[in-house]
Amino acid sequence: MSVLSGSLNKYSQMNIQTSEITVGLIQINNSFSGANYLPYSVGLLQAYIEKYFRHKKRFHFLQPVFKRTSVEKAISQILPAQVVGFSLYVWNEQISLEIIRQLKKRNPNVYIICGGPQVPDRAESFLRGNPEIDIAVHGEGEYIFSELLKIFPSRRTNQIPGISKIDESGAFCTTPKAERTKDLSILPSPYLSGVFNELLATSNEEWLVLWETNRGCPFQCTFCDWGSAVADRVFQFDMDRINKELDWFSKNKIEFIFNCDANFGILPRDVEIARRAAKNKNQFGYPKVLSTQNTKNATERNYLTQKILSDNGLNKGVALSMQSLSVSSLLNIKRQNISLQTYEELQRRFNLDNIATYSDLILCLPGETYESFADGVSTLIKNGQHNRIQFNNLSVLPNSEMGDPKYQSQYGMELTDSKILNIHGSLNCSDNNIDEIQKLVIATRSMPRDQWRKTRTFSWMTALLHFDKVLQIPLVLLAESTGVSYRQIIESFCEANNSDFPLIAEIRDHFCSRAEIIQNGGPEYYYSKEWLGIWWPDDEYQLIRLSAEGKLGIFYEESRELLETLLKKTQNHDSIPLVAESVKINYALLKQPCLYDDLETESEYDILGMYSQVLKDQPSSFKRIKSKYRIARSTQTWKDWQTWCREVVWYGNKKGDYLYGSSSLEKYYAGHY
Repeated sequence: MSVLSGSLNKYSQMNIQTSEITVGLIQINNSFSGANYLPYSVGLLQAYIEKYFRHKKRFHFLQPVFKRTSVEKAISQILPAQVVGFSLYVWNEQISLEIIRQLKKRNPNVYIICGGPQVPDRAESFLRGNPEIDIAVHGEGEYIFSELLKIFPSRRTNQIPGISKIDESGAFCTTPKAERTKDLSILPSPYLSGVFNELLATSNEEWLVLWETNRGCPFQCTFCDWGSAVADRVFQFDMDRINKELDWFSKNKIEFIFNCDANFGILPRDVEIARRAAKNKNQFGYPKVLSTQNTKNATERNYLTQKILSDNGLNKGVALSMQSLSVSSLLNIKRQNISLQTYEELQRRFNLDNIATYSDLILCLPGETYESFADGVSTLIKNGQHNRIQFNNLSVLPNSEMGDPKYQSQYGMELTDSKILNIHGSLNCSDNNIDEIQKLVIATRSMPRDQWRKTRTFSWMTALLHFDKVLQIPLVLLAESTGVSYRQIIESFCEANNSDFPLIAEIRDHFCSRAEIIQNGGPEYYYSKEWLGIWWPDDEYQLIRLSAEGKLGIFYEESRELLETLLKKTQNHDSIPLVAESVKINYALLKQPCLYDDLETESEYDILGMYSQVLKDQPSSFKRIKSKYRIARSTQTWKDWQTWCREVVWYGNKKGDYLYGSSSLEKYYAGHY
């Protein structure tokens, strides 16, 4: 019998005190466009206790604190509580700790219990640095939290598994981790049990939800704490619960579901879950989006689940995550990637289905070099990824294997503290001016500081030229017609000299400077008060600047000359006219504000036809064929720069919606977007 199931049998036998205990729960999540997540993690705790405690009226749960607010307001909401449970994540750790400090000053007797991924398994320094915390909980919290409440006000916790504390003598104490919950049917749903009913009835919020269909991850990637948190077995919630929760989401008009499964598509039944979500959307109108973390070892089943979601408008793109293509790096991080052959096949099929995809790469993984990273980027683009590669800075999580100082020492990892910023978020996230902090890796033994800056610059330049579509058409046609690699093309921009290409060199120097700022603890994104007052990825900010300052024409002229120089160096003189024409067409297609009339242009080549064929992985002939195009600028117009920044540069980020449609590409773009 497991620890958990055994404890449940004891409830009926226990003489539990009947004096009421007030419990506060705090799970602070970020808001997105005014919408907020229901506090799922702490909702699980409350639902569990309300189901299994014989004397249910013994505990009075206050409404949970679920969003970032002032410290004083949060304290006023939970001040009546005798016990307060906090769920700590990387995006709420600092404000939660400040609430804890201030709350303890107001009420020294309040019992503070902290769980969640930011509570380190090696908790002594964490607890000594935050003496206001009474108990640190490790692993799944439902059973442990209930045991702590069961004995309250007693604090004799020696028999409770999975906790750490500093005892009255000042000694650090920790107990072995609790056994995982294998039978997930014993965990009540906070949605179906009514835990959130009062919150929905009394709060005028637009709600988002977190949703589990299983727990566990069979992979052990060293940068991730998923596998370390839930070990290697995958346990499933039953389908009846899943279907009822989907119905609950539909009934309560939940537009966005974030699926918390580590590998959606790994189980055969995930296909049926996708179909049921699609059925609900078509029948009831909700949910509108089901965001998933796709299984790492992509299979036919993974393709099918994502196609179902895409065909029914439930996702905004399919993640084909690689993280790295370096063999040595993948070994160092224990990452099991899909094969390049499988990746290429999936990319081809999604492209043919007009389903947008994006890939993830992480900078500075142990064993990665600038050379291997740049080659990896080039390979992914060559294999059909023209929509988006997300270049993520490596952040260290406390309970990942990478969080171990011994691991960091082994690979010569250098870390810096950096503010956590929401991409396209505002400058301040709350009334408190409390910054959340992450630990970024800004160098390793295989990628020293100067190479990290070079890699970061290469990433931004790739994003600007290819994925922001500023020069994607000539880059695609040049690479496919000559065999010159995407890496070579992008590096030619990174190495542009100041005398011949001053504007391109200026952009490169900006990227280099920003990389150094990040290494010194500065922000990951570029804040612009002028343009929407938000944090921009540096490539997007450069696109805005070029447009707003009227420098696009200069940029395209320099780009044409630079690409022609590259073609001459690589003995591809015959392709010079093709590239020159494609630069002209790309410039004409780039969406800009205050343009209201369609544009007619012609070319000695069928530029857009060839470009479309390459994107669809179809054979393309690079012969001269005179062509005329009508660029449909009148169909999409923006009367001011702020609206253009928001609707084109910001909203176009993941789907690559930066180019006007045309007669040659209309069908493709409609699906692609």
